[in-house]
Amino acid sequence: MAWGAVKVLKDRNAGLYLSGVVVSSFGSSAMSLVAGVWAKTLTGSDSVAALMALGVFAPTLLGPLLGAAADRWPARRVLLSVNLALAALLTLTLTVHSGDRVWILFAVMFGYGIGFVLLDAAESTALTAGVAPGILGDLNGMRLSAAEGMKLIAPLAGAGLFAWSGGHTVALLDAGTFVLAAGVFALMRFDQPVKAKAETGWWGQATAGTGYLWAHRPLRRLVFSGGLAMLVSGLSGGAVYAVVDQGLGRSPAFVGVLYTAQGAGSVVVGLCAGTLIRRLGARGFAVLGLALFAVGVGLRVVEWLPVVLAGSVAIGFGLPAVHVAAMTVLQRETPGHLVGRVAATAGTIMFAPTAFAILGVAGLLAVLDYRIILLGTAALGGAVALYCAAGRGERGPDREPAPADDAQDSRHM
Repeated sequence: MAWGAVKVLKDRNAGLYLSGVVVSSFGSSAMSLVAGVWAKTLTGSDSVAALMALGVFAPTLLGPLLGAAADRWPARRVLLSVNLALAALLTLTLTVHSGDRVWILFAVMFGYGIGFVLLDAAESTALTAGVAPGILGDLNGMRLSAAEGMKLIAPLAGAGLFAWSGGHTVALLDAGTFVLAAGVFALMRFDQPVKAKAETGWWGQATAGTGYLWAHRPLRRLVFSGGLAMLVSGLSGGAVYAVVDQGLGRSPAFVGVLYTAQGAGSVVVGLCAGTLIRRLGARGFAVLGLALFAVGVGLRVVEWLPVVLAGSVAIGFGLPAVHVAAMTVLQRETPGHLVGRVAATAGTIMFAPTAFAILGVAGLLAVLDYRIILLGTAALGGAVALYCAAGRGERGPDREPAPADDAQDSRHM
């Protein structure tokens, strides 16, 4: 683990990329929380507050189209222009002073969501072009740790800053982090992959990533496993308030403690990801994570705080593993000119199911005991792990190349 981290930090592009992620994740995590609090303060409506999160999430459904848009321009240009555009977009919140202008806040968060899809696509392209394959697993894991670490710190800082100075200050802080991230990404050095000449027309460009993903059976299985895991996660996550209230006899605010434990598990798995991928293979790492996730969901049935906390840590450790594995294989094996589209399409498949699951569990909680729901979702999680493991006979490289001393190559000199 330590050796892989050293390799990542010694790589110029990887180190710059991580710095940009830390900076932008802090501002984004703070603003994502504050947007809902701000909307609730202005309108008094829980529904309007929830719409802020929907605005960020909704563009994920447009992943294949937005990925095609990102692939039309050099990745560095997309990274710079989108970060700067998001910084400018956030300044529109300075006009929000009353409930009748909360639609501006929603529009900004919707633009936020579009920007995040574009950035994820461009980042995958940049990493494929500018980072040695042998450290991609470590880098993806460390990116997860950095992002999750910011989620543990930034929301509290954002809430405190909102209480002290209001939403405008948080928005300006976030705008500043996007400007800094753009500056950091500008320092990365890599050659943009050449676009395939056979791709003609917008529809052909938009569907090329989907076609590649479908044809690549090992990657397809990892991506679908990630989507199924997020579906199960949405079902189990929707029952978390019942776990706190009925199971532990605590106030709803205690949910924050469980999420903190879950975030700590995600930080740990991020630091271990590269080493585990090299030892177990990408699919083996994903299966391990899915199994731990299923066990963690089941542990939440036990009405004893230490066990529930252990389950939250297991969920935080296990759930991201399949996504890190999928993105590492995607970046390592996808042709450079397709990476943005394939990454955006994979993001849609892996993360879109969450919203539908949350809607479904709301209905289930009205007719079923939460413990039955959790045991059922734990069983589903185990089934997803078996589905992921069943692909071992499929063709395609599975193990992450070991970091080599000559990892620094001409792509990022």
